[in-house]
Amino acid sequence: MAPMTRSRSDNKENAPTDLHVEYYRQRSSAGLIISEGSQVSERAVGYINTPGIYSEAQVEGWRKVTEAVHEQDGKIFIQLWHCGRISHPKFHNGEKPLAPSALNPNIKIITPDGEEDSVEPKAMTIPEIKETVQEFKKAAQNARDAGFDGIELHSSNGYLFHQFFNANSNIRTDEYGGSIPNRARFLFEVIEAVGEVWAENRIGVRLNPSLNNGAGIIATKETIPTFDYIVEKLNAYDLAYLHLSEPFTDVSEIAYLEPNIAKHYRPIYQGTLMINNGFDQEKGNKVIEKGTADLVSFAKLFISNPDLPERFKENAPLAEWDCDTFYTPGEKGYTDYPMLEKQTEK
Repeated sequence: MAPMTRSRSDNKENAPTDLHVEYYRQRSSAGLIISEGSQVSERAVGYINTPGIYSEAQVEGWRKVTEAVHEQDGKIFIQLWHCGRISHPKFHNGEKPLAPSALNPNIKIITPDGEEDSVEPKAMTIPEIKETVQEFKKAAQNARDAGFDGIELHSSNGYLFHQFFNANSNIRTDEYGGSIPNRARFLFEVIEAVGEVWAENRIGVRLNPSLNNGAGIIATKETIPTFDYIVEKLNAYDLAYLHLSEPFTDVSEIAYLEPNIAKHYRPIYQGTLMINNGFDQEKGNKVIEKGTADLVSFAKLFISNPDLPERFKENAPLAEWDCDTFYTPGEKGYTDYPMLEKQTEK
């Protein structure tokens, strides 16, 4: 089960609730659940009602979730998240969000007061970068305390890590900017830091190499070479998996981008490769049979089909998801999708 933002932590602490417990418990039959992105600190917030993993209340809320999943013999990793410039001062007591460089992503941000224009972020100082590395390490420790089976670094989809990778969002001239190794440095510093808390084989990394014109990321001719460098260097770590996304948009006409991510990175990455985005059962089986990936993650299918593995096994009909309730509060569109046996009884 792929990580999916669901915006149900509508409480002062931004902590998981009993609703989260039920949501994840229902989906415990997934071979592995990767939780929704969870901010590693208050500075990491960029969306309304998303759960964190930096306070005692949040750790306690997540502990109830992991206990429920484990009672059903499930496994669950938490996705550690820092939104960087994909945020707004209204999340930070009027302060600008942090980013590699002071470059506005020029997108819309959903704030507590509704949709607003993004702002120019604050370029992180070296001390702030080092502090953020430690925030990830502390969040990793909190995840252990909460009973998770591992962690995934959300170094994808235009968020903080991705902002460091991209030459259009990172124009630094110090050791975190300029060259490809410098722009990738932050990721590897975080991997090293969380590796002091977790065994490497309990750490996953998520990347979206061909993201373009989304979340403020504009790809360049250095984009694929940057990800080639990152993926090759990840071979030095015994990671649980590398989680890649196929392109979110059609990039087949862009000569310097890669339209077939799993096919491109399978020869480069020597570890366990997970692929995501737009798969159904048939497409998932094909990519596994071809050996292009070792694992396939499913997102929206798991929203409306809590027992998706059972439905795949039985070739049973799949329920349709309701896009209008993806990010709304409450149980509607969250915990009220029926299990197969209950649907069959009806």
